[in-house]
Amino acid sequence: MQPTLLILAAGMGSRYGGLKQVDGVGPNGEPIIEYSIYDAIRAGFGKVVFVIREDIEPAFRETFGDKFQDKIKVEYAFQALNTPIEGISQLPEREKPWGTAHAVLVARHLIEEPFAVINADDYYGISGFEEMARFLKKDCAPDHYAMVGYQLDKTLSEAGHVNRGICEVDENGLLTDVVERHRIHRMKEGIFYEEDGRKHPLSGKAQVSMNFWGFHPGIFQEINRKFIDFVKKNRDNPKAEFYIPTVVNQLIKEGKIRLSVLPNKEQWYGVTYREDREMVEKAFEELVEEGRYPMELWP
Repeated sequence: MQPTLLILAAGMGSRYGGLKQVDGVGPNGEPIIEYSIYDAIRAGFGKVVFVIREDIEPAFRETFGDKFQDKIKVEYAFQALNTPIEGISQLPEREKPWGTAHAVLVARHLIEEPFAVINADDYYGISGFEEMARFLKKDCAPDHYAMVGYQLDKTLSEAGHVNRGICEVDENGLLTDVVERHRIHRMKEGIFYEEDGRKHPLSGKAQVSMNFWGFHPGIFQEINRKFIDFVKKNRDNPKAEFYIPTVVNQLIKEGKIRLSVLPNKEQWYGVTYREDREMVEKAFEELVEEGRYPMELWP
């Protein structure tokens, strides 16, 4: 069975200042998301599921149309503040989305096979999709998941600070913890994150999570169960978000899963800030010139 690619594309893009999911950065105006789909197709994925908001559906369909409908099956799931979830009769009112783990959960009715999860606005590299496809086809199990790990120094933005999940990995290449670090930036002295008003050093070789996960569909039941608990604990906290690493960490500590970290040394590209766009456009020009992608993805 071919694995599915689940693309989280419902984000607000507040720091970017626009709908960056469909913003063109390739030589012919291709958004980053198209390169991810192209890489997924040649790695052997059989379906792509977009998680979007209903208000951006027209822009999505206008941008992508039928570009790759004949090459891979395409489906949509919608994330809303009040998306019905099994076991919760009424969600509390709030203005902020529920987070990435909730975004995964709203697609449960569309996925019955092993699947990968990525962000719409991140470029993960060709080898990342090859490694993940191999894992999903051969090694994925109800108690065995994976993530592609990237070197911290290859995931920074020159335009401002970023947040990253710093991974702790044991001698068997299994994830033991993901610790979210905030306001990470490069200085002359090295790479630092900020906490409690102080700067703390980080190794540029540290493995970080860029939200490239590989799951067995059995995770939907676990996410649903943990989301119910999360809502109960955060009914009066409208800014709390339910993240994928939170679920993964809990499942690891409960002894329910093991999660392999698939190391990857490719350069990450993303448009966290609008100032990032020029650098990303240049990067894709170079990738095309090197022959890693054709000038036209969908001729």
